[in-house]
Amino acid sequence: MPTLVTATIKKRCRYCRKSTLNFLKSLCGELKELKGVVLLENKPISTCSLEELSKKMALVLTEKIRGFNLNVFDLVASGQMPYTNLFHQLKETHLKVVRKAMEMTGISSLAQKPLHELSDGNFQKALIAKALAQQTQTVLLDEPGAYLDYGSKHRLFEWLQRLAREQNKCILASSHDLHLVRKYCNKLLLLSDGRAELLDTEIAITRPAFLALGGSYL
Repeated sequence: MPTLVTATIKKRCRYCRKSTLNFLKSLCGELKELKGVVLLENKPISTCSLEELSKKMALVLTEKIRGFNLNVFDLVASGQMPYTNLFHQLKETHLKVVRKAMEMTGISSLAQKPLHELSDGNFQKALIAKALAQQTQTVLLDEPGAYLDYGSKHRLFEWLQRLAREQNKCILASSHDLHLVRKYCNKLLLLSDGRAELLDTEIAITRPAFLALGGSYL
């Protein structure tokens, strides 16, 4: 089922103060679960290989990618690495996927642009293009609207909503932009006091755990 979901967390981790990021990293196997088991297609994620995981889900973080002389094409093309040979050679089939991902995110003209010269908004688009090039059914995003202006945030969430519908993907995004959550997401994953609930947005926004996030302003 095509789904655009947002994870809204009431309390942060008392150790690292970044519970949303740890939650997403646990879902994709980068962090070991402190309690319980994360299942991927009824299989414990801890038993999945990196290659298997990279073909199942893509993770988009807000962290800047560092590297000497890397350009937009290099970043997006790295999403095809799970499908290449031992030497990661890109064939025409791989290049078609990369070009399509850049076209979908509107950054084709920036293919040769060095990463360090990109605006925050275009860098975010390049990261999402990489995730699309990875061709996964599930995409996890940590604060995708970070660093974007008001209009760009709406366009991004609108595009993610359309992507979920048209490509039948499950997109899970953590976000503090509650107005965007209410407008574009069809489900909310509420995490509060050790409990998790996946609810239709219309129901979730009436729950105390969600209302507490906005004080008396929602």
